[in-house]
Amino acid sequence: QPKPANPKDVSMSTLIPAFVLSELRAAFIIGFVIFIPFLIIDLVVSSSLMSMGMMMLPPSMISLPFKLLLFVMVDGWALITHALLASYH
Repeated sequence: QPKPANPKDVSMSTLIPAFVLSELRAAFIIGFVIFIPFLIIDLVVSSSLMSMGMMMLPPSMISLPFKLLLFVMVDGWALITHALLASYH
């Protein structure tokens, strides 16, 4: 098919899936950027607990306050809303 001459020539059956895919891409990028620091905190906490010999203590119990502290300190909600709003631009 030839390329449409202007935006009004694009059919809705093409436009809606393209929009959904672009939003899914933005959501995965935001999720990945949020997930990596939390994963690093989990790795640091679990390795330090293992080095201290505290194998029976769940690392999630120790790392959750650190994750919340990190999220609050970097103003996580503002970063997420800014990234979501910037994805529409």
